[in-house]
Amino acid sequence: MSLSVWLLYVSLAAAVIASPGPSALLCVSHAVGHGARKAVGTIVGGITASMTLMLLSALGLGAVIAASDTLFSAIKWAGAAYLLYLGVSTWRNARQARPQAGEEVDAPTVPAPVQEKAATFWTLYRKGLMVGLGNPKDLLFFSALFPQFMSASAPIAGQLLILGSTWMVLDGSIMLAYVLAGAKLLARLNQGGAGRWFDRVTGGAFVTAAALLASSQR
Repeated sequence: MSLSVWLLYVSLAAAVIASPGPSALLCVSHAVGHGARKAVGTIVGGITASMTLMLLSALGLGAVIAASDTLFSAIKWAGAAYLLYLGVSTWRNARQARPQAGEEVDAPTVPAPVQEKAATFWTLYRKGLMVGLGNPKDLLFFSALFPQFMSASAPIAGQLLILGSTWMVLDGSIMLAYVLAGAKLLARLNQGGAGRWFDRVTGGAFVTAAALLASSQR
């Protein structure tokens, strides 16, 4: 693989990953709700989803998904349904976990920390994986653009190693930036008592993303 082709791949991959979408929103939401350390599970889940789509593309299954309207629609609707579930869950957490200003809270029981302890690495990993597999940006990239960077005259394993490693570094770095931004936002929300409103806005954003995904066309 030439340097110019690799640099083009880096620029396109970085643009796809960095553009705000369901995975980035999930990283910020998990960082705010559970802390930056636990949100690493979300990042790893998203990377696993991307590597799965990359492997499917390399095996030729990405073209099958791209060509099949039925299969593509099934993945799209499954992703929209899961985003809707996340939106409703986040909105309900806003009502249950964080009291509004002026409401009394018993000192021995504060719901928010209990939620943070209940969330495990694998719980957040699974959510990151599910959202990543249904991410329309990644699905279109790996089914339509990624095969253009593969050469039939060169060893497939070596190319996958280079392209996969590059994607993992970009994805991990960019999503970590989203997570750190979410952790910084958490400190401000705790100071201002606006955590409930953040959950409401985030829940609404997930529902909106679900609606946009359901109504999107290839």
